[in-house]
Amino acid sequence: MSVVTSIVRAQQLLSTRIDRALNPDGLTFARFEILRLLAFTRAGEMPVGKMSERLQVHGTSITSAVERLVRQGFVTRRRHETDGRVVLVEITDEGRRVVEAATLLLNREVFQALGLSERQLADLLRGLRRLREEAGDLDEGPPGPLA
Repeated sequence: MSVVTSIVRAQQLLSTRIDRALNPDGLTFARFEILRLLAFTRAGEMPVGKMSERLQVHGTSITSAVERLVRQGFVTRRRHETDGRVVLVEITDEGRRVVEAATLLLNREVFQALGLSERQLADLLRGLRRLREEAGDLDEGPPGPLA
């Protein structure tokens, strides 16, 4: 029980730090992930269904987050030219500016400031990867950079 409780509490602490860093731009981590995903694409756009698949989040949640991002001016939404059933989401110039600034801030204030040594981070990552593999969340094999 203490392991699970510690993991849940650590997640809460990290979520609080992430929210604090993203709040000035009116972002949540879910909306940040969508912007980051779009910024990584060549064309800066992606169908909602593909975003749902890549982020492993239900399409309804993606649609809700995209609606907020549209209202904030960070993305636009339109129907695919040849398949009207497909909704494409495209990052705007303002969305790119915000996600790049947020990425730098998160890297500095959250991701690089965990207070753990390289060895402790590697041990923790190995343990969490194994837990996720056991749950069927990851394919077994060598860890990748995002595992």
